Amino acid sequence: MVFYLIGLGLGNPEDVTVKGLKAIKSADRVYLEAYTSILTCGKSALEEFYGRSIILADRDTVEQNSDELLKDAKEQNVVFLVVGDPFGATTHSDLVLRAVEQEIPYKVIHNASIMNAVGCCGLQLYNFGETVSIVFWTDTWKPSSFCDKINENLKRGMHTLCLLDIKVKEQSIENLMRGKKVYEPPRYMTSNLACQQLLEVVEDKQSESENSVLTKETMCVSLACVGSDEQKIVAAPLNQLVNCELGPVLHSLIITGTLHPLEYDFLKQFFPKPK
Repeated sequence: MVFYLIGLGLGNPEDVTVKGLKAIKSADRVYLEAYTSILTCGKSALEEFYGRSIILADRDTVEQNSDELLKDAKEQNVVFLVVGDPFGATTHSDLVLRAVEQEIPYKVIHNASIMNAVGCCGLQLYNFGETVSIVFWTDTWKPSSFCDKINENLKRGMHTLCLLDIKVKEQSIENLMRGKKVYEPPRYMTSNLACQQLLEVVEDKQSESENSVLTKETMCVSLACVGSDEQKIVAAPLNQLVNCELGPVLHSLIITGTLHPLEYDFLKQFFPKPK
């Protein structure tokens, strides 16, 4: 029997590949990874389309109780569904390693992910440098190391894809200290908030006389609901993009490097319309 990792793509239930759908329908158990990303259609729509029940796998299940996912995989076909592509998060690589350790055969069925779907804005994928993650700041924790990577990409003329933070089934520090299994409401970072944090980092570096290739005038691209019918793209300088509302999440942000004329011409259709 086999442990399957199946990518679902980005938009709706019909984005699964034919090969993936066959594996889902023939599986004994089907899990849906529910914390590194979200599918816009929801779990019930998947169950209706697949004609079978699905078990939600949260962070605790995947990272701390992976044996539960792999249980019986030697005797049964077990499917692990991932929004986007299975290897879009390092957690899923760890699952494969655990399967190998237990001598459980595995198969990966790939699909589109935000890592390649960002090409929809016209920027060439081979012009992207290292991808970064932007996390929610708190009053006492404001990491900015991601900006160093953005600057390194900019020095080489490369674009930077910024993956924006997702908080699902997170606990407050107070509840963690008290050992209470009480979770905060889900939060999904918007491109507006990401731009606000970037602008603050840029201003801090300027006040400290640090060199920053990233400036408030750097051309950036915000993307929302990529791959769905609600997809929206806006391109503008960072200090203007911060005020552009994209609507429903999930959002992504791109810091552009040196733009080829073809890339710039493609981006122009996404410039904010004059009021």
